[in-house]
Amino acid sequence: MTPTNQKNYGETPLWYTAESGHEGVVRILLRREDVNPDKSDIDREALLWRAARNGHEGVVKILLGRGDVSPNKPDIDGQTPLWSSAEKGHGGVVKILLRRGDVDPDKPDNHGQTPFMRAARNGHEGVVKILLGREDVDLVSRTT
Repeated sequence: MTPTNQKNYGETPLWYTAESGHEGVVRILLRREDVNPDKSDIDREALLWRAARNGHEGVVKILLGRGDVSPNKPDIDGQTPLWSSAEKGHGGVVKILLRRGDVDPDKPDNHGQTPFMRAARNGHEGVVKILLGREDVDLVSRTT
């Protein structure tokens, strides 16, 4: 039972489970037909977005293994799961997302910042190296 002074911001048990990285519980909940694996909260942070931001590689793989989860779904600020994981320095998640052909590695957020810019700004050398190794990341026009 939810106390009356708490508000529901769109988070669900699956959303919290993905955010926390509990792979076993994610698998159990995803077996249900009444669970939406691409649901977002009030800030449009979807399950994949939260798992990617928190570096939960196992949950990211589970969600990407489904056909009903968008790998590029942005939050309210236009930040994609790749953007979010690059900003936090989660190189393993960045690699998982970039293995897909449908993830845009250079998509800026609503303020024009790209995953590369956020990784560089936050000093995440591993992620910077991953993105530097790609030909489809514009490093010149946005960094000068």
